[in-house]
Amino acid sequence: MTSSTIAIVNGYVVPVSQEPIENGIVLVRDGVIEAVGTAADVEVPDGVAVVDAAGKWVLPGFIESHGHVGIHEEANGPAGDDTNEMTTPNTAAVRALDAINIDDEGFRDALSGGVTSVVVKPGSGNPIGGQTVAIKTWGGRIIDEQVIREAVSVKSALGENPKRVYGGKNQMPSTRLGVAMIIREAFVAAQNYRAQRDNAEREGKPFDRDLTKETLVRVLDGELAWDQHTHRHDDIATALRLADEFGYRLVVNHGTEAHKIADVLAERDIPVIFGPMFTSRSKVELRDRAIANLAVLAAAGVRVAITTDHPVVPINFLIYQAALAVKDGLPRETALEALTVNPASFLRLDDRVGSLRPGLDGDVVVWSGDPLDVNSRAERVFIQGAEVYRFEDGQGHVVERAERFA
Repeated sequence: MTSSTIAIVNGYVVPVSQEPIENGIVLVRDGVIEAVGTAADVEVPDGVAVVDAAGKWVLPGFIESHGHVGIHEEANGPAGDDTNEMTTPNTAAVRALDAINIDDEGFRDALSGGVTSVVVKPGSGNPIGGQTVAIKTWGGRIIDEQVIREAVSVKSALGENPKRVYGGKNQMPSTRLGVAMIIREAFVAAQNYRAQRDNAEREGKPFDRDLTKETLVRVLDGELAWDQHTHRHDDIATALRLADEFGYRLVVNHGTEAHKIADVLAERDIPVIFGPMFTSRSKVELRDRAIANLAVLAAAGVRVAITTDHPVVPINFLIYQAALAVKDGLPRETALEALTVNPASFLRLDDRVGSLRPGLDGDVVVWSGDPLDVNSRAERVFIQGAEVYRFEDGQGHVVERAERFA
C-alpha cells in the first residue's frame, strides 16, 4: 500500500501509551510514526502534507481482537460463511487467512468506527478451530498485503458450542468431558510429535510432517497464543487447568462469567477479550451476561480487551460498547486501553500497532471529539500513513481500490 508523509497538527492527541497532548503533532513518514509531541518537540518538514486537527481528538486506530470479518461475510448468507470447518473436532491446521474476502462490507464498516486492525479468528464450533491472523482493515490489493502477523493464535472452544455441534452428529465430543479430552489428546500427540521430530532432526533422518500437530507444537513452544472461547466460570476453570497442564499462553475470549473468578484470573495474569456486549441472553451460557461485568474484571486487575465478535455485533460498534462499559463503571482510560494497547500487548502485536508511538505503524484516526461520546465520529482514518476513510458533507467515503491503485 502506498503511503504519504503527513503531519497531523493542532489536535488533542491521545497516544494511550502516554499522557494526552494538547495541540499535539503526529508525524508519519513512509507509513511509520516518526514523532509524537508538541510544536516544541516535533519539527514539521517543509512540503509535508498537513492535516489540521484543531478541535479534534487524535488516537491510534482501534484493534478488534476477536472478529470474523471477511470469513463470515455480511449479506452473503451461507455462501459467505467460512468461519467453521466443523467436519472434525480438531482443525488446528486451517487458517483464517485462506478464507478472507477482502471486499466484505464489514471492512468498510470497520473504518467508519476507527478500527484499523482486526484479529480474524475461525469460529467456535470445534474444540480446536484453527489459526487466527492479524490484518489491517483496508489498503491492500490482496489480503496478503494487509497482514500484520500471519499467525497470532489458535482458536479453541469449550462449553455449549462444540457439545451442540458434535452431539448433534452423535459423535464425540457431546459433553464437556469429551471436549476437554479432545484438547488434551491433541496436545499429548503434539508433544510426542515434537519429540519424534527433534530426534529425527538430530539423527538426520527424514520425518513426515503433520500440519495439525505442527500448529499445536507452535502453541506449546509459546509462539502462538491459545484463544479460548469460553463463557461459564467452570469452563474458564477448565481452560486454566489445561493451560497449566501444557504450559501454553492462554487468552480467555468472551468471558461472560469471568467476573466470578476475577481474582484467580488476575493472580495468574490471564487476559480476557470481553464481549460481545450488545446481545441477548440467547443461550444458557449467557444467562449472567452484563456489560458491568467488564468493570468488575478490570477492577480486580485483569487485563482486558473488548470485542464485537463481528458480525454478531457490527464491528463499527466497538467504540460504542466501550462507551457503555464506561457508563457501567469501567474507567475511561481502561476503555481506551482495551481497544488499543491491551490487545496489542497480549496478542504480541505491540511492535506494530496499539498506540501512537515512534516506530509503530502510522495508523491514526482523527475524531470529531471524544470517541467515548456517542455523538463523535471518526472523520479521517489513516493506515500506515495513507488516508483510507474520511467523513465529509454528511457522509463517509472509503478510499476504494480504484482510487488507491489508479
